[in-house]
Amino acid sequence: MITRFALFEGTVKPGQTDAFRAAVQARLVPLWTQFPGNTDVRVMFSDDRDEGAPEFPLILAISYPDKDVMTAALDSPARFQSKEVTGEIVAEFFDGRIHHHVTERHEYAA
Repeated sequence: MITRFALFEGTVKPGQTDAFRAAVQARLVPLWTQFPGNTDVRVMFSDDRDEGAPEFPLILAISYPDKDVMTAALDSPARFQSKEVTGEIVAEFFDGRIHHHVTERHEYAA
């Protein structure tokens, strides 16, 4: 199992946190859940962080069974539409950068 993270590093424009979150939930989540082959989509909005830590107002995690399935999802129409909508939301509400990381998941019982 692998997970591709999109880390939104930066800040939401002043007074726009609720509008940013609402736009992500209304306009992007429906697209992200359409990425073919995903096993789960997690949208995490930051509420707090350590002093001095960089801000990540949004972290998106989409999991796939393997890299081939992920590659196909990244070539899907839903992905291209989500990139366009993300650009619109970022322009309106967000100052920063978005970077992606692919991780291999290991789980251990507590």
